[in-house]
Amino acid sequence: MRAPLLAVLGLLCLDAARAADDPAGTRVPVAPSADPTQVRPGAYVLDPDHGKITWSVSHLGYSTYYGQLTGLTGTLVLDPKAPEKSRLDVSVPLGGVITGSARLNEHLAAPDFFDTAKFPNATFTATAVEPTSPTTARITGDLNLRGAVRPLAIDATFNQAGIHPVDQRYTVGFDGRAVIKRSEFGINAYLPHLGDEVTLRIEGEFKAAP
Repeated sequence: MRAPLLAVLGLLCLDAARAADDPAGTRVPVAPSADPTQVRPGAYVLDPDHGKITWSVSHLGYSTYYGQLTGLTGTLVLDPKAPEKSRLDVSVPLGGVITGSARLNEHLAAPDFFDTAKFPNATFTATAVEPTSPTTARITGDLNLRGAVRPLAIDATFNQAGIHPVDQRYTVGFDGRAVIKRSEFGINAYLPHLGDEVTLRIEGEFKAAP
């Protein structure tokens, strides 16, 4: 019993030392927190390895087809005390679309669809952030796809924030959902048989900027 008791006493002493060193409680906790009010304010950059969009569209009414866009880059400025002041800019490379079919990947890069030779990236710039609950918000902004700029609303959910256990960097994680009509961006191939509405599921992990 002595060894466990000594371990507990050691942890208590460590906690006491931390509290004495940070009496105001301003230091960001190591353990991740799902409380958005505890998020560290400031600038963040999107982790391209953990930022992606999973899209889905009706395939001639027979099935729902899924694909992914990966390698996203972006910046985020967070103010947890005034979420409406937050800013977000994201760039989405279109040449690396993943469908599971090399032939379809090539077709999506062609002029029928993304026309990546002329438009290698899509971009999104937030213009407003409206909290809808303590952990959710509606992010509205401008989506630039194939040279056409249209409004886009993203329903975002805050997951958690804290020191990432792998790279030891302070990280904030979100999920989001949105729906676009591809015809509004000049992507009209195979309409109306191939679905016009495209559902987007968005995932992003943002690292505190150095």
